[in-house]
Amino acid sequence: MNAPILLATTADALAAAAEVAAAVRAGASERDAQRTPCDQEITGFSESGLWAITVPARHGGPDLGYATLAQVTRLIAAADPSVAQIPRSHFHIVDLLSLAGDDAQQDFFFSEILRGKRFSQAASERGGKTAMDISTRLETRGGRRVLNGRKFYATGCVFADWIGIVARDDHDDHVQAFIPRHSAGLTIEDDWTGFGQRGTASGTVLLEDVEVDPGHVMPFADVFIEPTMVGAASQIFHAAIDAGIGAEAMADAVNYVRTRSRPWIDSGLDRAADDPYVLRTIGDMQVRLAAAIQAVDAAARLMDAHRHDLDDDLVAEISVAVAIAKVLSTESALFATNKLFEVSGTGAVLEKLNLNRHWRNARTHTLHDPVAWKYHVIGNYVLNQTAPRKHNYL
Repeated sequence: MNAPILLATTADALAAAAEVAAAVRAGASERDAQRTPCDQEITGFSESGLWAITVPARHGGPDLGYATLAQVTRLIAAADPSVAQIPRSHFHIVDLLSLAGDDAQQDFFFSEILRGKRFSQAASERGGKTAMDISTRLETRGGRRVLNGRKFYATGCVFADWIGIVARDDHDDHVQAFIPRHSAGLTIEDDWTGFGQRGTASGTVLLEDVEVDPGHVMPFADVFIEPTMVGAASQIFHAAIDAGIGAEAMADAVNYVRTRSRPWIDSGLDRAADDPYVLRTIGDMQVRLAAAIQAVDAAARLMDAHRHDLDDDLVAEISVAVAIAKVLSTESALFATNKLFEVSGTGAVLEKLNLNRHWRNARTHTLHDPVAWKYHVIGNYVLNQTAPRKHNYL
């Protein structure tokens, strides 16, 4: 792996993102159709310097903030949302380290990131009552600390250099234990078979007596008690991905109507692009997409404006703003990826075009957490001044 470039400004980051997007877009449809791993694309993405843009300035990073990260993520997601999703937990770990890591952990792991090391997280498990249930254990045995458990939805772990394992320790407290990708007793199975986001490698991680350096264990429960933006940061990333999927579906719809669609026989028109019903639908798609992008960008700017002066009231305001962005990005992506076929016509469903990947990706990724609960949170805040709960989904 080559040393990454240090991107000092937002302009640098957006230029790098445009280059990465162009590189990954070229083979995105084929990779999706064949479930081809995106190893080369992830290498280029991380070597671009984009995976280090949120490292704090006090640790030598550019600290470009959430608005830049959201724009970068949207650009990459439009090109290939699987590639865009893979570093989601990498950026989440940067936030966790900033808030909960001790000095030694911050110095070591931020240095690793600036050297180009990739991080991922294995948190979610199947079989518990809710998504928050964790059965993976970090136990002390004969003076050694070892991990045992089974994870799923472990997006991107196969591409990582370091993996943060969410577990319960001997006191039943939640901790994040960082282990090298090739640790003894660690098995990563690329068994993700979802019909969308096929390239995210969101499969199984098995842990069998995996030894952990005691200095690489980080308690982090307090970050969801104190006023922080960890949950909002995680959600704004997801919203940016959905906005990117919607943008690409919109672009493909416009291109198809302009170049391939035929006007309906009763329209009396020479071009499908002049059909009033097509125009109305394209306009509707654009309005929804523009609203979603504006909401994502506005919420991210609000996060940046208050990164250093947070209190509970601001956290609630920010969480609601991000929830609004998540609703709009989810619904606009699903709308655009569906209406793409309505405005394009029957020819657009041919398998060789693989345009259905946009809908499959949007439908899969937007299931990360239910939008219905976003409406509930927003309504309860507006009507009853009830602050949202603090967790990773708000």
